[in-house]
Amino acid sequence: MARCVGAGPADADLVELIAGAERAKRALAAVQAEASAALGASVRAAEAAAGVPAARRGRSVGPQVALARGVSQHLGGRHAGAARALVEELPETLRALRSGSIEEWTATKVVQATACLGREDRARVDRGLAAVFARPGVGAATVIGSARALAQQADPAAAVARARKAATERCVSLRPAPDTMTYLTALLPVAEGVAVHAALLTAVREHAATRAPGDDRGRGQVMADTLVERVTGRDPHTEAVPVVVHLVMDTDTLLAAGTASASVPGHGPVPARIARELLATATEAGQAWVRRSFTAPDDHRLVGLDSSARVFPAGLAAFLRARDQRCATPHCDAPIRHLDHVEPHARGGATSAVNGQGLCEACNHTKELPGFSATRDPVTGVTALRTPTGHAYGSSPPPVLGHPLLPDELDPTRVWLRRVLGTAA
Repeated sequence: MARCVGAGPADADLVELIAGAERAKRALAAVQAEASAALGASVRAAEAAAGVPAARRGRSVGPQVALARGVSQHLGGRHAGAARALVEELPETLRALRSGSIEEWTATKVVQATACLGREDRARVDRGLAAVFARPGVGAATVIGSARALAQQADPAAAVARARKAATERCVSLRPAPDTMTYLTALLPVAEGVAVHAALLTAVREHAATRAPGDDRGRGQVMADTLVERVTGRDPHTEAVPVVVHLVMDTDTLLAAGTASASVPGHGPVPARIARELLATATEAGQAWVRRSFTAPDDHRLVGLDSSARVFPAGLAAFLRARDQRCATPHCDAPIRHLDHVEPHARGGATSAVNGQGLCEACNHTKELPGFSATRDPVTGVTALRTPTGHAYGSSPPPVLGHPLLPDELDPTRVWLRRVLGTAA
């Protein structure tokens, strides 16, 4: 479509607007850092005056920053720690952030690169980075690489100790990916990681030399299939893998040709047809069960299931995990690790669906810190988490399937026609 001359701001003005907005964002990130550091200093001072042991001071700062910024506790803790380091130990880096030379993510990486250093060495690295910040057009990778190099020079022994400690933190994690996929991530020491990758590349070469007719898998597919085969003992290219997952779906999706997506708690939406295929695979393997849960009249949330025990029994525990799907703390979205009483059991809180919630481990511990409390509205299902400053943050369980439905799926007439006619009316 042709652009009308003079119909709006000139391109140069738009570019200036974009640049100015970015500088403002970076300057505001510096303001947030200074405010977060000030909050941390205030909380620790008050706790010191109250006789709280030094090792326990400031534990509520990260959660409060997380709630105020609308992010997870993990990220809130990183923001709070980075803010303290920037304000107290890295003034040149903070100045570069305030002036717009670097962005918040880069500043955080500088904090991480210097975390193993003492205060004096950290200050030396910060001063050394001043010349890097002053270079026109310097990129984030250059800044971060310079910070790591300077940190290694400032304290070689600390760099070695950090590398050895990092090796103890090797792990494997799983997180959702688009289109019913997942990211299986392994954090490994460099030698092991390179060795695993080399072994998968060897499998690619062997596959190319012995490729069977009709096998048109590419390099990445062969590597992925080889990884699954060597871990599970099954070849996903030739063998169906029995699936044991928790699927939440409506009856149309389960029993008919419904199009409403199902949900895998902790992963997200799954296309209706894929959900039926997963269920069929599990059924063939004798590993499929159906547990009915009931929704509120508005079809928005799961309700019911009570218990007189303090520990949530298996059925109620499964119900809570299916209902909440992820940590119920506002903005957290971490996987559920603990089942918690909103009103503590010690204060008479019932072991019930109304008074139960799924939390990640960090949020469950945070809820027990002095000054934190939670209440739940039994009608709306909204839980209010209150912090030591008196601020309240609300959250509620997601829709039954974990995601919204298209308006047509909620139309009673359309649903009735589909059921009567057996078509996608």
